[in-house]
Amino acid sequence: MSELWSLTLRQASDGLVQRMFSAVELLDATLERLRATEPAVHAYVRLMEDSARDQAARADREIAGRRWRGPLHGIPVGVKDLCYTAGTATGAGSKVMEGFVPEHDATVVTRLKEGGAVIVGKTVTHEFAYGQDIPPTRNPWNTECYPGGSSAGSGVAVAVGSAFAAVGTDTGGSIRVPASVNGVVGLKPTYGRVSRYGVFPMSPTLDTVGPLTRTAEDCALMLGVMAGYDE
Repeated sequence: MSELWSLTLRQASDGLVQRMFSAVELLDATLERLRATEPAVHAYVRLMEDSARDQAARADREIAGRRWRGPLHGIPVGVKDLCYTAGTATGAGSKVMEGFVPEHDATVVTRLKEGGAVIVGKTVTHEFAYGQDIPPTRNPWNTECYPGGSSAGSGVAVAVGSAFAAVGTDTGGSIRVPASVNGVVGLKPTYGRVSRYGVFPMSPTLDTVGPLTRTAEDCALMLGVMAGYDE
């Protein structure tokens, strides 16, 4: 089961529905991969293991009871640390925001949770999506090479298998560049397709929120859950 991390999102989703493995086993494989790769690549700034285990166990119960929520149900994902996560610190890559714990989720995080996704943790971002990332994220293909823009943590997490998909943001290439240099798929959606509520802004008239995944099909599945209007 330790190689489960290497599946595509679609393959993992199909395997969960067919009861070939459990969401808990999928999360365990993902966390094992994370611990093996994280010292070299620094894709995450903050793990959410306890809540992720609760979400995975809940997904197993719901899937067993034929209450399937969709293709992200039971799937481990990463969330860029610009996105609010209720009860979990959101630092936007800045020491200025140390200790800030939102009382509510960003809309995109709410939609992921409603879709049954298992949120592994917060991925590294440049300071307010523009400055330096500390610790610096590394390109998994060559740790001396550039890992991309401010969504580099999300791109690297997907590339190494410590998430099946991840949330990124893009103002001037911050989804597209990490996707390109890390060998994954990223999509900058049409402006407004995915809610920006609860996401630290860089340029409110240009910012977009979008997915990073391993395949184009997975990108479509992730976007289908992320997209939608605020209530």
